[in-house]
Amino acid sequence: MSAAYSKCFDPTGARYGIPTYPWRYAPDGLATRRQLRAKGLRPGGQPVCAQLMLRHRGRKSGAMVAYLYRIDLALPVRPMTSRKWGALALAMLARHTCPLCGITYSYCLPTSLGCCVLCAYPNPSDSVRSA
Repeated sequence: MSAAYSKCFDPTGARYGIPTYPWRYAPDGLATRRQLRAKGLRPGGQPVCAQLMLRHRGRKSGAMVAYLYRIDLALPVRPMTSRKWGALALAMLARHTCPLCGITYSYCLPTSLGCCVLCAYPNPSDSVRSA
């Protein structure tokens, strides 16, 4: 194991307080949140039992970390109810509707402008003076 991997290998948890494994070397029976979700599972309130670590110079902390959960304690994902679907539809409708002119677009409006492009820049020819 290289030096970079050996700094991230702490199966007893003596160095980091929680068992730590190098990236892609997690033991069987453990999964990240995304891996659980791909299997139709969720952590279900269980505590983090281990972590994956990858040394990364570009990050402020110097490492990327992914928490691991036990697959045998994971619960199935709760199904979406009709109320949740309705709330999601209303939220997406609000993201597609301009608050100034009230037009509904087929795409999400840019949050940097807070309105549609036509309301943000009403008439570009007015801003250019003719000489």
